[in-house]
Amino acid sequence: MAVTLEQARRVGYTCLKALLRFAFMVANNLVAIPSYVLYLIVLQPLRILDSKSFWYIEGVLFKWLLAMVASWGWWAGYTVVEWGDDVKAVSEDEAMVLVNHQATGDVCTLMMCLQDKGTVVRHMMWLMDHIFKYTNFGIVSLIHGDFFIRQGRTHRDQQLVLLKDHLEKYYRSRNRKWIVLFPEGGFLRKRRETSQAFAKKNNLPFLKHVTLPRVGATQVILKTLVAPQENGTPSGGDTVRKESKSKGLQWVIDTTIAYPKAEPIDIQTWILGYRQPTVTHVHYRIFPVKDVPAEPEALTNWLYQRFIEKEDLLTHFYETGAFPPPQGQTKAISREMTLSNLWLVAIQSFAFLSGGMWYCLFQYLYHCLF
Repeated sequence: MAVTLEQARRVGYTCLKALLRFAFMVANNLVAIPSYVLYLIVLQPLRILDSKSFWYIEGVLFKWLLAMVASWGWWAGYTVVEWGDDVKAVSEDEAMVLVNHQATGDVCTLMMCLQDKGTVVRHMMWLMDHIFKYTNFGIVSLIHGDFFIRQGRTHRDQQLVLLKDHLEKYYRSRNRKWIVLFPEGGFLRKRRETSQAFAKKNNLPFLKHVTLPRVGATQVILKTLVAPQENGTPSGGDTVRKESKSKGLQWVIDTTIAYPKAEPIDIQTWILGYRQPTVTHVHYRIFPVKDVPAEPEALTNWLYQRFIEKEDLLTHFYETGAFPPPQGQTKAISREMTLSNLWLVAIQSFAFLSGGMWYCLFQYLYHCLF
């Protein structure tokens, strides 16, 4: 079939736009990430004298970095509509966020939709696959104190021990409040077949839109971070007792991400912007941690039930284009998440000005020394 002039122009425009966006993203990374690192190197004396103030500043810079990533999608028309419980109500409390995982764009979506949730982004800790340690953002996550988990049976027990040690060492010493994890342990397309075979073997529901979650990391987080009085068990509260002001983990936020037509956005699309403007839908359910069982078998069943409910939510969404209303209500209410373009421009400007400042400083030092 012959290509019309209009189609050729459209393809050419899309390619040019993708190229310009990619160039901007590269420049953005080249100035923002080194600036983040250099600011924190200069502030190391403050870390010794007043670690609370140091981690406050680090949290602000971390939030701005994530806002820059969010801006790439926001300016491409990749927006978010939110459903279910309003998580702003618990933004200052400690919470564990359980998210279904379909593609690399899930992380970008969370970076966007959590920007307007108070201080959440500043105080959050991420659990992510160890491969992300070797990406351009890896150095930032290492400094911030995120945990990189290695997948696979051979590493599982060791990784859970390392996770417990990591939480005890960094979670409250750096004033973290929200911890985000993807319990499925991988992308839907990679784990679905294995999960369905496991479900069939163990007489569990057949799931298409999510996979059965792994319970290990969730159990370690609850055991390490929940104050003993929350569920009546001695839940590894040593860390909690060291911080008398901390109430421990108070909430579990079950987060379900849905893409129109079940077509997830990946990081390449987020960066290049070649897909048409898309609205991603995010559904939240908040559970008090006191209602979450501590015993391994009961916790496994509880976590399975959450993902079975996710399956129902996603099935309804793909059939109707909306999430179902909460139990006892006749209508589901959605909220359009918004970001300030002025704020995003200000953050980007600060990044490029910082990059220019560090460049001039190093040039000056070089000429003074040589």
